[in-house]
Amino acid sequence: MSLAAFALAVVTSAHVILYKRDVRAAIGWTGLIWLSPFIGAMLYLVLGVNRLQRKAGKLRRSLLFLPSDSSAVDLLPRQERGAMLPQGDPFATLASLVDGITRQPLTDGNRIEPLVNGEEAYPAMLEAIDSASVSIAMMSYIFDYDAAGRMFVEALVRAVDRGVDVRVLVDGVGAKYGKPRITKVLAERGVRVAAFLDTWVPAQMTYMNMRNHRKILVVDGRIGFTGGMNIREGSLLEREPDHPIQDLHFRIEGPVVRELLDTFAEDWLFVTGERLEDDSWRPPLESVGTSIARGVPDGPDENFETHRWTFLGAIAQARERIEIVTPYFIPDQTLVTALNTAAMRGVHVEVLIPEKSNLRFVQWASTAGLWQLLIRGVDIRLTQPPFDHTKLFVVDRHWVMFGSSNWDARSLRLNFEFNVECYDPQLAGAVEQLIAAKRKTARPVTLAEVNGRPLPVRLRDGVARLFSPYL
Repeated sequence: MSLAAFALAVVTSAHVILYKRDVRAAIGWTGLIWLSPFIGAMLYLVLGVNRLQRKAGKLRRSLLFLPSDSSAVDLLPRQERGAMLPQGDPFATLASLVDGITRQPLTDGNRIEPLVNGEEAYPAMLEAIDSASVSIAMMSYIFDYDAAGRMFVEALVRAVDRGVDVRVLVDGVGAKYGKPRITKVLAERGVRVAAFLDTWVPAQMTYMNMRNHRKILVVDGRIGFTGGMNIREGSLLEREPDHPIQDLHFRIEGPVVRELLDTFAEDWLFVTGERLEDDSWRPPLESVGTSIARGVPDGPDENFETHRWTFLGAIAQARERIEIVTPYFIPDQTLVTALNTAAMRGVHVEVLIPEKSNLRFVQWASTAGLWQLLIRGVDIRLTQPPFDHTKLFVVDRHWVMFGSSNWDARSLRLNFEFNVECYDPQLAGAVEQLIAAKRKTARPVTLAEVNGRPLPVRLRDGVARLFSPYL
């Protein structure tokens, strides 16, 4: 090893030792750095260093990104920061935990409606866009210029022509999924649009492993939409697309919509430097329903692992039933232990995942780890095609979490995500009906089936699992 390679290995491995929280990740990176001179260090500098956390900290310290009353939330005592669950509510301890994790207010008076597939979600979103009179904030991981995307492009252009203040943010990688790129199309039509960490920009190449996976639409600061649905024709199942996708989105009204908007505003500032300070973006929000809800942003910045901690808290809270629906299921060992512990103390733990994933390598990695849960009594079921992109987490028919996060390391450690937690038995009941419909056609996975795979298949799946931190 040359002197230069040795020096570089010393410096980068020292950074790993000082800043990597996960011991296994630290060991892996250190080994790669020393066993692959120069290459290992370069890979670590590009993929392993979390620069966004530092940049987010600078933004917060300079009070740039929360320009209105929401910036004061962190300064208030916890009991004064939002709605409180009734005394004696069994979920009050979970609400207190998430309060401490997120420092986001828990708000009462919200109305939340699930929207199934593009057939329900897209018309509701387009109707809201066409009704906009003041502002539209829209963010998506994937926004294709196909049959679905064109409907949104035309609606956004009509809004601009009416004088509505429109901002659209698309992830730099997700924008490349379709051609022509939606950012180019929108810019040419006069819509203010930006790409989140566009990986073709040399200065942003070091952030290439950190993607904005959030899906948020806020109209006039009053009507919000979020969930797991991208903008693409595959979600319109009635059109029989080549690659159909089942999915779920939510229409939201009430005070929690402000948290959707503030998340968008922070991301927009991060990318463009523009602060959405005008009061027209943030009108007063009144109580319109009965849902107690909170927005929970997550990312490799100051919100690091908020979803993972919330998942662990909700699992510990469960007394009767846990229901998880996710397209990608590669939980880390801590989450596996938490789910197994819940199952062993008598909680019915059920996980619904697609029988046929749209990402074969991810499916291999997921299958390799299922035995760890099956052996402890977790009920794992495979939903039938078309591919189900739905993301739901329900506990004891009372607490619901939905949004953009998957149960894998990429969502819980690398991506920017946004979920909403709700303390609402009525909403939980409606969501459980949707889960029950999926369960009817899903088939259970057995330990014998997983263990009975041919040795070459098990080896293939096991190798894929080695890459799970980056899938």
